[in-house]
Amino acid sequence: MSRDLKILSVAMLTWGLGEGMFYIFLPLYIQEFGAEPTLIGTILGINGLSMAISQIPSGYLADKIGRRPMMWFSWTIGVIATWVMALAPSLSLFVVGLVLYGVTSSVMAPLNTYAQGARGEWSVGRAVSFVSASYNVGGILGPVIGGFVGDSYSMRTVYFGAGIMFVVSTIIVFFISHQPVVKTAHMEGNHQLIRNKRYMKMLGIIFLVILAVTLPQPMAANFLQNQRGMSLSRIGQFGSLGALGSVVLMLAFGHRPPGVALIIGQGGLLLFSFLLWQGEGLFWIGLGYFALGGYRLSRAMTLALVRPVVREQEVGLAFGLVESLNAFANVLAPVLAGVLYDWRPVAIFPISVAVIALTMLFSMRYFRRNNPDSG
Repeated sequence: MSRDLKILSVAMLTWGLGEGMFYIFLPLYIQEFGAEPTLIGTILGINGLSMAISQIPSGYLADKIGRRPMMWFSWTIGVIATWVMALAPSLSLFVVGLVLYGVTSSVMAPLNTYAQGARGEWSVGRAVSFVSASYNVGGILGPVIGGFVGDSYSMRTVYFGAGIMFVVSTIIVFFISHQPVVKTAHMEGNHQLIRNKRYMKMLGIIFLVILAVTLPQPMAANFLQNQRGMSLSRIGQFGSLGALGSVVLMLAFGHRPPGVALIIGQGGLLLFSFLLWQGEGLFWIGLGYFALGGYRLSRAMTLALVRPVVREQEVGLAFGLVESLNAFANVLAPVLAGVLYDWRPVAIFPISVAVIALTMLFSMRYFRRNNPDSG
């Protein structure tokens, strides 16, 4: 493993610890401000929108001015946003911080482009999944710590702790090396990214898959607290199992052909939805959260899928478009989840089972016909 991949992995581990402390509890903290389920879903959707609109500019700028400057920018914005949320006295100001925090997701295209550039002898899928797994190693401890602090003190205290961890992560990431900007050669005809038919078809598949696997997640913590009567500490423990599942699934399947791994990831979310719907007892819900690790595997594989079909000069923009679609799924899914929760809280999960089953069948049909490169 290269030096820069090691540094990046440590920075991501530290960030995962900080984000893990509060992210699973985010809809519950919004609920503490008095928001109803539909408003919670709408706020999470607005956060997803800020994530979406920042992706393409970030990927484009990563190709133009370099990956490292864009990563430094995102890390710094994340620190500022978290402290705004921690200090927010009202829901409106908290939403300002949350929307600003959504901008930090613009790091994904530069981050994954940087990881594939620093991968050495590793495949793109292995490098991207390893960095993501490092994030989730931190995410194993984060929810447990956040749940304990939230139960013992307050949810606001959790955000202060996360802000400190983000400062540490930002210091670490400032030690990564510069990667040269790849000069864009003149591209004609079908070589242009927008005319790349195989790439554009993959974008359609990716959007449907990520929308489906995101749907059961936004209101899951509220369901566990409000309908199942679980404490923050218990929900935090489930969040840690989710992060552990992400690590295990990433390391177990990150080197597999991306199409196969993407289907496995969807299967994890189908199991998560089914067990939160039908599971009785801590074991089955815990197993469901472990299977939730399929979401991170799916996200990583969307990037590994498109890398072989785009040119080196287009990687940043291509990854940015993928992350934009992933983020737009995070605009729609929370709103849909909030509406379903208002109608009937448990309805989110059987509907998610049906939707994910359909996208799995659609994915298998597509990959069987197209046999995508393993990356």
